[in-house]
Amino acid sequence: MTQETQYNEDNIRSLDWKEHIRMRPGMYIGKLGDGSSADDGIYILVKEVLDNCIDEFVMGAGKTIEISIQGEKVIVRDYGRGIPLGKVVDVVSKMNTGGKYDSRAFKKSVGLNGVGTKAVNALSSYFRVESTRDAKSASAEFERGELQNQDLLDETSRRRGTKVSFVPDAEIFKNFKFRSEYVERLIKNYVYLNPGLTIVFNGEKFFSENGLKDLLSESIAEGDRLYDIIHLKGEDIEVAITHSKSQYSEEYHSFVNGQNTTQGGTHQAAFRESIVKTIREFYNKSYEASDIRKSIVSAISIKVMEPVFESQTKTKLGSTDMGGELPTVRTYINDFLKTALDNFLHKNTPVADALQRKILQAERERKDLSGIRKLAKDRAKKANLHNKKLRDCRIHLTDSKKERNLETTLFITEGDSASGSITKSRDVNTQAVFSLKGKPLNSYGLSKKIVYENEEFNLLQAALNIEESIEDLRYNNIVIATDADVDGMHIRLLLITFFLQFFPELIKEGHLYILETPLFRVRNKKETVYCYSDQEKADAMARLGAKPEITRFKGLGEISPDEFQFFIGEDIRLAPVMLDKALMIEELLSFYMGKNTPDRQKFIIENLKVELDRVVEED
Repeated sequence: MTQETQYNEDNIRSLDWKEHIRMRPGMYIGKLGDGSSADDGIYILVKEVLDNCIDEFVMGAGKTIEISIQGEKVIVRDYGRGIPLGKVVDVVSKMNTGGKYDSRAFKKSVGLNGVGTKAVNALSSYFRVESTRDAKSASAEFERGELQNQDLLDETSRRRGTKVSFVPDAEIFKNFKFRSEYVERLIKNYVYLNPGLTIVFNGEKFFSENGLKDLLSESIAEGDRLYDIIHLKGEDIEVAITHSKSQYSEEYHSFVNGQNTTQGGTHQAAFRESIVKTIREFYNKSYEASDIRKSIVSAISIKVMEPVFESQTKTKLGSTDMGGELPTVRTYINDFLKTALDNFLHKNTPVADALQRKILQAERERKDLSGIRKLAKDRAKKANLHNKKLRDCRIHLTDSKKERNLETTLFITEGDSASGSITKSRDVNTQAVFSLKGKPLNSYGLSKKIVYENEEFNLLQAALNIEESIEDLRYNNIVIATDADVDGMHIRLLLITFFLQFFPELIKEGHLYILETPLFRVRNKKETVYCYSDQEKADAMARLGAKPEITRFKGLGEISPDEFQFFIGEDIRLAPVMLDKALMIEELLSFYMGKNTPDRQKFIIENLKVELDRVVEED
């Protein structure tokens, strides 16, 4: 007989604001992470502080924001109006306290519920806020949300504004490291959406004159644009549109009140729908929606009164109304494009002709592929039934798309021993494994047809669910897990080529990673340390002392499932695959994956010499 669990007054407790945030950080900042992903919590902390600075700029107070990140410490300074001095402590430590409940002052603000900086405070081992206004200054310091001291100056010569300094708590954000690329991406989005604003990050200035047009100019190289960027602006809406010559799938950048809605929402859905409707009406042709949107690269920003997001991190808009007496989001966007985009196409015949040729080309390619796509889909379904390639995660048994995108990981690995070890040691709820059979095909220069004809590519595409759009992506993190030897590196390169060739937006949006596994195991009778570099090995040897046992791992297959769990659990180390915006994808692939050229031969020889010198030194 099972003993009944006791439930009485002793089981009931109330958490104060900081305890709740620290116990349930995911409710406030999404996933934690170590900084290897753009949506990791440490960047949300930066964003929450920046959002308040942006609101000041939008209200006409302060045109410059300064950001400094040195090691683990972040400092953000604006030149806005400054927090009212008597409320400095309350604004950063009392839930539901802020100036944005008065919609007259903040009608189209980023944050509305008075939580952001409280979360930063509670999740930081050190937090300091300082406000200057009317030649006076007030400051307060906290540790993990606990007030340590506060100060009030009657006179100061400092310029007005607010300065926030914080260090994320290492107890919550394990082994974290800020990556400047992700911070710069965040900053660039702010300046694109706020022409006239200057943000200085570690001494470098960021500024935009042309808004979303500048965003697309950086997102897609000039030589890869089918036509010049279409840039349209209205009172509460701005859009930028072009089509890529080489990209196959759709790419969208969407924003609401300055917030980058990476998971889309009602405005992005309406935008995709309205583009199709407007273009059909312009050409008076009932083109397929997929043919119109194929290879599109676009951005949309709208301003909504008191928006409703689906989470505190504000990555997906749930609002259906613009607010006040305005129409629905869908109607507003459709009416704008119906007029502005239609007028643009009428006035710019070369663009309209290029767009129509692209649609007709997409139509021909779709029809040519229709037969093979059906066969490929049937093959993928049969393969999934027998579970030969994909060992999926349990969370995909639920209907919650939001959960899948935020939490799930797919490891792509090669070889029975490596895939077997990862499969046995993974978290079966959120981690899946896709097993490759040998080296993938070099897909450079091949057409999309090869994705359906090649079994590996077809089944991988089906596992990821990205044939139509990456909005349907089943895993937030795609992790290439191969040996760190020549063959493993080659497989990595072939897989990256596949994604660059057919699904570059997966890399652009930060979904692709390389799994870092330890090079050495250093242990004595009491302790085992896994080391990812020669320096870590030296540090471990010095700490353990007395001639510890040292093992060098030569491949993933040598790491047992019992050990693998330490490398793909909460201490997982991922190296993000990033694109240099200065390089065109075609040029990148041509250099590394095209026919041998003297330049590439020189590059290989020079880098091989460096690697050989390193190996000799180790030996």
